[in-house]
Amino acid sequence: MTTIFIKGLGLIGSSLARALKQKNPTQFIYACDTQADSLNYALAEGIIDQVSPDLELASKADFIILASPVSQIIADIEALSQMDLKPEVLVTDVGSTKATILAASKVLSAKGVKFIGGHPMAGSHKTGVRAGRADLFENAFYFQIPGLNVTANDLGKMQELLSETKVKWLQLKAIEHDKVVAQISHLPHVLASALVNQTEQTFVANPLALRLAAGGFKSMTRIAAADPEMWSAIMLNNREIIVQQLQAFLTYLTTIKAQIEQGQKAELEDFFHQAQVTRQSLGPQKFGALSGFYDLFVNIPDQVGSLAEITQLLAQAQINLVNMHILEIREDIDGVLQLTFSSQANLEKAQEILTAKYQILKR
Repeated sequence: MTTIFIKGLGLIGSSLARALKQKNPTQFIYACDTQADSLNYALAEGIIDQVSPDLELASKADFIILASPVSQIIADIEALSQMDLKPEVLVTDVGSTKATILAASKVLSAKGVKFIGGHPMAGSHKTGVRAGRADLFENAFYFQIPGLNVTANDLGKMQELLSETKVKWLQLKAIEHDKVVAQISHLPHVLASALVNQTEQTFVANPLALRLAAGGFKSMTRIAAADPEMWSAIMLNNREIIVQQLQAFLTYLTTIKAQIEQGQKAELEDFFHQAQVTRQSLGPQKFGALSGFYDLFVNIPDQVGSLAEITQLLAQAQINLVNMHILEIREDIDGVLQLTFSSQANLEKAQEILTAKYQILKR
């Protein structure tokens, strides 16, 4: 029987536990978390099998998954290095930064324990054990950053363990990973949070104005609702790269500000045009079919039953819908529904079915 130890039953940790149980209910999962309510819920729901006093039962595990904030992961790696673990145990994490974690993992490598840095590029603005889903990671990228003496066979074992997540595995070096995620994940989170805070301060004397925010504002700032503790740890553990990218962004904003002040219409049009072209070209059409996502955009009225009808039509046609997202919806105004499919064939079939009743938008 395979035994797994998970430290941290937030959104990511509990979703991995659910996927593990869905793949093989006989796998035995030990878990610990700072929140007793999370552990009690996970036990009651059959997500885990036994609660561990902190890291104590990690010594019984074939696989150890560290799913706490990055700073805690580093502390846990040090603690694990002082324990008697199983000889063939594989240790991994799910932290959003990798250089500091891989550097910390050398204490495990020195004792012959193999460490595989991990980062599933999936999540939600919702947090906690109750927000977890077995399908949270489906079709998402899952980075693997091998530590010292890790073999292809070790990577394969970890992939097999987590195969029910249905992710797309990618191997990167730690510094490459941190540069990529800093620009496409960490920097956007700072910007979204800053915009929310600045907007609140702007409307401090008129709270109603903030309630009017919709459409683009809500879409752009959705990620600002994520876990503050987790994101503070991410910032501090990838600080050098994030600071560099924030400075570059501030310089860029200063240029745009000057163009607005000086009334440089041609430069501003070029700025918006460049962004439009780049944004519209994101995806497999320009960069190849690596991502495996195929999006269809549908104009739908803000009427009761519209979403239900669309999902019912797709279900009747046995079309697998990976995800859907309302980009903009306001009273008496049509909304834009983004439907995501796992194949071009499914997208084309869905488009054929929905075109009869709904307007399909071009990207």
